[in-house]
Amino acid sequence: MAATSCVGGTRAQGRTDLYRRSDVEFGSFGGTAALSLGHAISAEPRVAPQFGRAAPAVPTDFFYRFEFAPDLGADIGSRKWWRGFATCIALCAATYALSPSYRALPASTPAAMGADAWEEARAQSITPLAWGADTGSRMGPTKAVQTLTGTPERPTLQLTASIGQGDGFARALERAGVGSAEAAQVVQMTSAVVDPSQIAPGTALGLTLGRRASLNNARQLNDLSFRARFDMRLSFSRVGNSLTMLRQPIAVDHTPMRIGGTISNGIYVSATGAGAPPKAVETYLRAITSKVQLGDLENGARFDMVVERARAATGEIQFGKLLYAGLTNGNQATRMIQWTIGGRTEWYDAAGVGQQRAGFAVPVAGHQTSGYGMRFHPLLGYTRMHQGVDYGAVTGTPIHAATDGIVSFAGWHGGHGNMVKLNHAGGLGTGYAHMSRIAVAPGARVSQGDVIGYVGSTGLSTGPHLHFEVYRNGAVVNPASVSFSATSLLSGNELIAFNNRLKEFTATR
Repeated sequence: MAATSCVGGTRAQGRTDLYRRSDVEFGSFGGTAALSLGHAISAEPRVAPQFGRAAPAVPTDFFYRFEFAPDLGADIGSRKWWRGFATCIALCAATYALSPSYRALPASTPAAMGADAWEEARAQSITPLAWGADTGSRMGPTKAVQTLTGTPERPTLQLTASIGQGDGFARALERAGVGSAEAAQVVQMTSAVVDPSQIAPGTALGLTLGRRASLNNARQLNDLSFRARFDMRLSFSRVGNSLTMLRQPIAVDHTPMRIGGTISNGIYVSATGAGAPPKAVETYLRAITSKVQLGDLENGARFDMVVERARAATGEIQFGKLLYAGLTNGNQATRMIQWTIGGRTEWYDAAGVGQQRAGFAVPVAGHQTSGYGMRFHPLLGYTRMHQGVDYGAVTGTPIHAATDGIVSFAGWHGGHGNMVKLNHAGGLGTGYAHMSRIAVAPGARVSQGDVIGYVGSTGLSTGPHLHFEVYRNGAVVNPASVSFSATSLLSGNELIAFNNRLKEFTATR
């Protein structure tokens, strides 16, 4: 029978031990080997062959024979196990006996900082290194430190200030550091050129401030430069102990700007896209809509406008008011400019017809005594048509024009007594009868509210009152059936001057 080797352990007494200390060659093969299956295996330790070398001696010292740290997971309850357990208890007791105490260590606690100390620490801790320290506190002065008799300051200051919205010129100077007396002097000198209150907000002020006599005084003004007007720049400089002012005119070109184009996406969008200022476009729309319905514009309609423009030699541009408004819609052309007459400025078209204003004013401060229609005449003694409205008022009460118009008649008119008739736009007219005195002459132009006469009782009248009539195309109509609109009309020399002005804008188109 072939021999069988058992490597890694020894079989004896029904138990297999791995890596026993009785094996001299512990760590070499893990145990002794059985030479053959038929031989009896001895319980005594064998010494493995050493290949000609001397076998190591088996240790017999006290600590080897009595192991004090055996495996407590094996041979539980044996003498060896109890010896290892006693060793474990001894080690734990020694650890506990030699461990430090867990009671708190005594230490000093700093007092809470006061408000002043906290503020100082907070301020200095932001930049402690800037003060030459690394703890947040300044270093104490040494003998090398000398106390300054005065704080040094820059000999001059150059700065730029601006005039704020609702701010004053003098206030802006004082806020920049100019003394109140010098600021008042500059304002006084500036008023010789321009009203200081008219200097535009946002105007930049370039200043140079010099030394001051003491810390309690403001710095003196050495130089000042600003744009007082669009066409004027002022410069102030100190010569000796006084300020001198230098005027620097700026050349300005006032050629108006003409803007025109095809209306593709509304007049406002098209005009502003072509470069027209928004405020001028708003004025254009208000003027044109009084004559044209913008919803009726055809494809290809064109707008045309002339705007005031001031262009300075320094490159700045200012836009002014709208001078001319034109619109071509198919075969219809509208041309309008502003014209002032009787103290009123409004837009007129090429025919000299102004803008319409809805409503009319009551011609006299009184109460209605008789209406329009058939009535019994108190003087003639029979019933007949009353072709107007009567307003009772005391003699001498002013009579006002109900709306704008031109005096077509002023004088005696039979039973109406002293009477004034006015012609208005749209074929309308008004009559004012029984006046005590007439205040206008034929051909005169009157505006709504102008005094044209005074209440009386001339003609067929039983007492002071105003007889008010309304005409449409020369025929008398009920005043209540007419919706008045105030429209100014140009005529005579005014119309000629108006047409000449209009040609200045349309000739170069």
